[in-house]
Amino acid sequence: MSKPSIPQGTRDFSPAEVRKRQYIFNMLKNIFELYGFQPLETPAMENLVTLTGKYGEEGDRLIFKILNNGLHEKKDADKAKLNEEWAKLLGKPYSTPVITERALRYDLTIPFARFVVMRQNDIAFPFRRYQMQPVWRADRPQKGRYREFWQCDCDVVGSTSLINEAELLSIYREAFHQLKLPQVTVKINSRKILAGLSELCGAPEKMMDITIALDKLDKIGWDGVTKELLERGIDEAGIEAIETIINVKGDNAEKLAQLKTIMSGSETALAGIAELEQTLAYHEAISNKAWASDLRIDVSLARGLNYYTGVIVEVTTDAVKMGSIGGGGRYDDLTGLFGLKNMSGVGVSFGIDRIYDVLEELNLFPTALETGSKVLLLNFGGQNEAYALSILGQLRNAGIAAEVYPDAAKFDKQMKYANKRNFRYVIIPGDDERAAGKLSLKNFETGEQQLTGIAEAIDILSS
Repeated sequence: MSKPSIPQGTRDFSPAEVRKRQYIFNMLKNIFELYGFQPLETPAMENLVTLTGKYGEEGDRLIFKILNNGLHEKKDADKAKLNEEWAKLLGKPYSTPVITERALRYDLTIPFARFVVMRQNDIAFPFRRYQMQPVWRADRPQKGRYREFWQCDCDVVGSTSLINEAELLSIYREAFHQLKLPQVTVKINSRKILAGLSELCGAPEKMMDITIALDKLDKIGWDGVTKELLERGIDEAGIEAIETIINVKGDNAEKLAQLKTIMSGSETALAGIAELEQTLAYHEAISNKAWASDLRIDVSLARGLNYYTGVIVEVTTDAVKMGSIGGGGRYDDLTGLFGLKNMSGVGVSFGIDRIYDVLEELNLFPTALETGSKVLLLNFGGQNEAYALSILGQLRNAGIAAEVYPDAAKFDKQMKYANKRNFRYVIIPGDDERAAGKLSLKNFETGEQQLTGIAEAIDILSS
């Protein structure tokens, strides 16, 4: 019999790992609620037509398609057609509605747009939502990259105000400040600047080719990007123009001033520059001066997804070698893909799994997350077991997470269990303690043990 396994690119999460993940989720949820966002959930699978064509050429290849099943529900003619299509599928990549009509969601943004279009008559706009659910991508697994992973999004749809962009930047910086994640950079750019860049290098029709290449800059370097741009039909003069623009130096104000001069020949680029100036001005007005993260204009930032139209954002950390841990942007035309025109939106996403890996590698999770219960009551059986259960009820009624060892096992076995579970305290309700109506409370961190009443123990455990 073969050993049990799970699909490559997926993971099990132990109780300790789930608690750490919930620590991230709960912190983000509280921030989203503080900023007035509402929770939303959508199905794990969407109709394939909903997803296809929304993520660019490379993104479409990473969509997990779900094969149709239920042959017993088909008419004989449909069965024959399905079998014929299956035969084709065995020989080469093939896709028709007979074989597959559904797919696992690739991200949370397109399902959100679909929801907005379907519920447009019930929603009060602007609609602010946050969503935390798993997504799936048929990618090659590697460090920080999984086939099943969680995303955590917050979006505003139904408003063109750049205040929304400024607030999303604030949410990013607030989140990473509270998570105590060091060396975080929140990069910001505009797709309009990238569109202007393609105009200035004489290839406005090749904006997507340019952004796809630029999106790989961190991975393949400028030489690799140059090679790819040449392969995509950008001439050397155009590549030189691109290099000049993405290499502007200085602080954000200095970069914007230089870009105004260099890109003065493109109205599109100037509109993008003006949007960045206004966004940064709004952000300065609402930002918390205690935030340590760096907010930086990066003209090489491309976010190679088709639906972005304005300001784009990406978050990285230099504390750990990892890809982006968040990203997003403005998508003026997204709901138009489903027939609802003139509905602008903007949103950002948190890469929960990568954030988890960074916090774990840097040992930034609070130690209190390692166990759910704070205290374990030992079980000596008989009347002492009944006494332990009465104490357990009083502790829980006081809001203290507590467990009792279920078996009257040897003392050493119970203590080893308590140590392995990382309980902070152990309560010893033995014969002497029961007779005196008290308990022995042992602090595992200090080794101190004291005889105390139940009320006093509750005060200690509540602190």
